[in-house]
Amino acid sequence: MVEGTHNAIEDSRNQDIRIFINGELFPRNDAKISVFDSGYLIGDGVWEALRLHKGVLVFVNAHLDRLWQSAMAVHMPLSFSREELIDNIWKTLNANSMHDNIHIRVMVTRGIKKTPSQDPRLTISGPNLVIIAEHKKASPETKEKGIALFTSTIRRGSPDYLDPRLNCHSKLHEVLALMQAIEAGADEALMLDIHGFVSTCNATNFFIVKKSEVWTSTGQYCMNGITRDKVIFICEQNNIPCKQKNFSLFDVYGADEAFVTGTFGGLTPVIKIDGRIIGKGKYGNVTRKLNHLYEELIDQEIKGE
Repeated sequence: MVEGTHNAIEDSRNQDIRIFINGELFPRNDAKISVFDSGYLIGDGVWEALRLHKGVLVFVNAHLDRLWQSAMAVHMPLSFSREELIDNIWKTLNANSMHDNIHIRVMVTRGIKKTPSQDPRLTISGPNLVIIAEHKKASPETKEKGIALFTSTIRRGSPDYLDPRLNCHSKLHEVLALMQAIEAGADEALMLDIHGFVSTCNATNFFIVKKSEVWTSTGQYCMNGITRDKVIFICEQNNIPCKQKNFSLFDVYGADEAFVTGTFGGLTPVIKIDGRIIGKGKYGNVTRKLNHLYEELIDQEIKGE
């Protein structure tokens, strides 16, 4: 069985979902896009992931801010407004009778190419918009058990050639990092920045706890995580010391606790890194407290507080 932060409870309803493609809804097996699509040909696209909890798109404005920022960064004009995108997300959710524990992936590519090429001038259509919504609840067993990480030799890139904050379709370096981790017997990859400091994981952001202080990277070389931002906010609101700083594997191996954050899994404890047990090798008290506070923050969002 696949382990890691995206480990979900199996749900047979996903076999019959309808998928949104450029204004139309298609059964899962009929949801197709051209092989001349820019995303397929050269990874030229941006994406966003959201969660639906109890009928509410949680932290939706922050997610849309990130999507629009990514599109602007790659000079991809969007052919729809934020309001239109939200309407299309709800169109997809309603078509699938979805109300709770839903994971939504929004993908936008530059469009259809005249011929296989990098050149954006050879794009002959507007952007392609795909929305996939699935019944996905994170495995409580994985959350309680925790995950193991392996430090990859593949570094998080410098902002001057591929900014790690960009949610783009070009994820090959992260896939390669994850492959190293899997081959080493771990669940996911820990990645360093170009200076050798701890940055992030292949698909989540990374935190450690040392003497009741929460540490995470400076943010210069890590993903632009919504959940990461919420954890930092929670710490500030609850007088929990939280430092965004450079730190190395030396600090990680001696941490009391470690955890990762992401839209799908929320907070997931890390119990082993590079074969070393972290702290007591279990879901730690500080991580539990932060997870509880994060769930309370989601409840506030649902209630509109």
